[in-house]
Amino acid sequence: MIKLDGETLTLEQLEAIADEDAPVALDARAAAAVDAARAVVDRQAAGDTPVYGINTGFGSLAEVKIPRSALGELQRNLLRSHAAGVGEPLPARAVRAMMALRANVLAKGFSGIRRATLDRLIEALNRQVHPIVPSRGSVGASGDLAPLAHLSLVLIGEGSATVAGDPAVLDGAAALARAGMAPVALEPKEGLALINGTQASTAVAALAVLGAERLARAADLGAALSIDGLRGSFHPFEARLHVVRPHPGQVASADNLLRLLQQSPINASHENCGRVQDAYSMRCAPQVHGAARDAFAYARRVLEIEANAATDNPMVFADTGEIVSGGNFHGAPVAIAADLIVIGVLQLATISERRSDRLVNPVLSGLAPFLTRDSGLHSGYMMAQVTAAALVSELKTLAHPASADTIPTSANREDHVSMSMGAALKAARALELATGVVAIEILLACQAIDLLAPLATSPALAPVHARVRSDVPTLTDDRPPSPDIAVISNLIARGALQRACAIEVK
Repeated sequence: MIKLDGETLTLEQLEAIADEDAPVALDARAAAAVDAARAVVDRQAAGDTPVYGINTGFGSLAEVKIPRSALGELQRNLLRSHAAGVGEPLPARAVRAMMALRANVLAKGFSGIRRATLDRLIEALNRQVHPIVPSRGSVGASGDLAPLAHLSLVLIGEGSATVAGDPAVLDGAAALARAGMAPVALEPKEGLALINGTQASTAVAALAVLGAERLARAADLGAALSIDGLRGSFHPFEARLHVVRPHPGQVASADNLLRLLQQSPINASHENCGRVQDAYSMRCAPQVHGAARDAFAYARRVLEIEANAATDNPMVFADTGEIVSGGNFHGAPVAIAADLIVIGVLQLATISERRSDRLVNPVLSGLAPFLTRDSGLHSGYMMAQVTAAALVSELKTLAHPASADTIPTSANREDHVSMSMGAALKAARALELATGVVAIEILLACQAIDLLAPLATSPALAPVHARVRSDVPTLTDDRPPSPDIAVISNLIARGALQRACAIEVK
């Protein structure tokens, strides 16, 4: 059971909620904080002083006073009007992460929601009620208003959702009924509390950075297999070269590559080959992979903070009884972090594709053309490298920072926006593309190892090669590479190759 307290949620716990349906519960101390903040809202709602989000309109309508009798309707209308998203729905894992993050932020005790409403959100998550959330419609200004409105509509019995993995899309009331739940009746500020924050973009970006970290480890495995298959040197990875330029990611990647290549019979066979230096895509792998790793480390730090940050507006301070308007909903930190994820996976992909090109080019590899023994009759992996090139080129178009853009919205009240959702969606797409590129390299590198038999790769890499071969046989006669690329991509995404390795890949 993962306890939500607004302070200690980790990205690994978030992924377990998203992918493994890990159950969650409200921490007892957090519950007291939620109740204290709600008491402040109730006092303000009973008075006549205009307070944004409680008895006024929203955005550029903030100066419009709402009568006390209509405060519940105000919150329902907020959810309805803000559910303006379009495009393909977010995957269920991203929606689950959104739900968990929003519940965690509300548990922090600065939003003024009723505990009963928060409990209903947590119950929906645990009962696998997954709202249908269109992926487009947020500029990351007052947070991710449209995606969170689509999510929250289901709690009041509107919108649409799936339940417990059944692909059938139900209206919100039917989805709740199937899960044995009743709709919630919103009270003052609760609609705003449910949708004001960065939880959609944070959810997508957080899942992307975890995938990017796995990809970085798989990229080290792919590079090591390629370097061995290309009969490259392990000396560029010696620690003494890297401790004098001590970027943490570079040091870690070099250490991985050095340990992965130790005691390789293939390497021993060309110990005195006379080659002075390998190509950059081989000997500079730690520098490039390491820079990507450091970008992911920055993104992780930002997203870990954001996962436990109060992003509502206005903020409720129970200790002083005040409700204060601010701008914690602005997604700039998330946008920049997500843009860095894209740039990082692009670095992994571009250098991986260059190693793939060397593997299929007999002039550069010394191996059979396109890694097939009967080239001409067979085309081997000619098109696999072309696919890698296509993916890399698409990745380059994604690398322009979304955070460089801004566009005024809400009658110019929101005159600077973050584009954090666009950045996060790009990060998810970039991760998918880059995973395919690294999968192609691993496919080709394993074939190169096979062509060098009876020489074998290192003891550390041999189980990785065997894990690939358990699902993807050696290429003899031509066959479509696409299914094999998909299989290896899945192994990368699940961390299966890292687990198969005979040593720890950091």
